[in-house]
Amino acid sequence: MTHELELRDLRYFEAIAELGHLGLAAERLHLTQPALTRCVRRLEEAFGIELFERVGRGIRLTQAGEELLSRARRLHVAADETTRAMQDFAHGDSGHISIGIVPTASLFLLPPVCRVLMQEAPHITLRTVIGQDDVLVASLKSGELDVVISLGVRSDDQLVAQTIADDTMVVAASSGHELFQKNKRPRIEDLLDYRWVLAAPSVESRRWLDSAFDVRGLARPVAQIETNLVLLLPPLLMQTALLSFISKRHLAPTGVGSALREVPVKETTMRRSFKVIHRKDAYLSPATQRLIALVRKGGKKLIDEA
Repeated sequence: MTHELELRDLRYFEAIAELGHLGLAAERLHLTQPALTRCVRRLEEAFGIELFERVGRGIRLTQAGEELLSRARRLHVAADETTRAMQDFAHGDSGHISIGIVPTASLFLLPPVCRVLMQEAPHITLRTVIGQDDVLVASLKSGELDVVISLGVRSDDQLVAQTIADDTMVVAASSGHELFQKNKRPRIEDLLDYRWVLAAPSVESRRWLDSAFDVRGLARPVAQIETNLVLLLPPLLMQTALLSFISKRHLAPTGVGSALREVPVKETTMRRSFKVIHRKDAYLSPATQRLIALVRKGGKKLIDEA
């Protein structure tokens, strides 16, 4: 089996494994089902082991098939990056970046970073994806993104992460909220008297907030609205009695956050860090390398100035 055939067959194998059905994979790939059957047979003969087993009308991976799928995905990303690297050298197009960034960093860090990059290289191009850390890290690992600026990334042997700036999350509400009208400092229990607008339960900051209540034997905050759009939070809080959990940077004395206030509860104050993250041994265009160097060296200053 040639190297070219191996790469092609592994791509077909990925589709079959993801769909669990030869017929559906044939439709996606615009191939015949017998052609995919021959692909599976070639791989099984090459490796000397069964990759699929039948389950009802579909198929599922064997343990060996699961291992091959994991390796095939990494080879897929590596092959795509190799093609991109060679195209960059051939066409001199080394100034493109695909970046994923969490909403708060997109507001406070991305504009000054773009300003500096465009001063250095006016022809640089960026594709930006704004989302929460769970989605961004998955896209980074799959090769859809070159670099991510995120918050809640834990230790991972596939990634390189470096802290670039600190941040603080607090409970916030409209400055006219009844919590501020009471003649006592609010306690964590008092926050459960209200409904919230929060990120999805899979997001690190939401998990942290839930655990702050869990460890004290309290019920979790009830999210009446779930959103990943940070810019929606100030107007929502201003016009409702909802509480939220957001970066303290959004409570600036000027701008849309000026009508909001921190609800000062020590137990719900979360200190976190912005991090710049990329895959180990990934191909990084010169422009991507410059962005990483820029935010590593000057990210804190840039975000504080913003």
